[in-house]
Amino acid sequence: MGDAVGGMLASAAGVAISPMSLIATVLLLAGPRGRGNGTAFAAGWAVALAVLAAVVVPLGSWLAAGRADPEWSWWFELVLGGLLLLLGLRLWWDRPREGRVHGPPDWMRTVDRSTPARSAGLAVVLLATDPKNLLLAVGAGVSIATSTAAPGGKAGAAVLLVLIGSLGTLLPLGVHLLDGARAPRRLEEWKAWAATHNTAVLLVLLLTLGTTHLGAALSGLTT
Repeated sequence: MGDAVGGMLASAAGVAISPMSLIATVLLLAGPRGRGNGTAFAAGWAVALAVLAAVVVPLGSWLAAGRADPEWSWWFELVLGGLLLLLGLRLWWDRPREGRVHGPPDWMRTVDRSTPARSAGLAVVLLATDPKNLLLAVGAGVSIATSTAAPGGKAGAAVLLVLIGSLGTLLPLGVHLLDGARAPRRLEEWKAWAATHNTAVLLVLLLTLGTTHLGAALSGLTT
């Protein structure tokens, strides 16, 4: 299991570092039916990630045919690293500049009308339509599938993938539930920080993970 966890850990953390999911959780918690909507959003995110892992890990294990790190997995990692770097370059190109105003996403304008069902659906949409989250989640699943772990170890690693990848939603929810009167102020500070540093955080993440995957793929293909 250690091999499976070690291989997917960086990608799972990359899924968790999602400023938009944190901002969405905080906004939902601050609105009408906040606790129900925030809980539904966190649950929707975790379930979507679990479904993705439940598809990728068995499929990758079947393609690996019992071999650890088959050659196709290195080619996959090479493509993954290249795509992450391209996303980073596009993010840099589209970064906010002086004189250019970007309006908030459409979903932010309807938060006050959210229901638990819509909140769960929003989580699924934010996870599935964000190329960064989707690439990293699939990459983490492939790392688990092509590891040396036994089936039980792969299942345990997949559970950890879901838990770690959901921390961006679970942490704000935990603060809301446990931190009492201080929670609104603390969460508002988190939201403001995430909104301010969104581009910088994602740029560093994409470039770091992109080069890491590229380096691992080149090493695997040349040995």
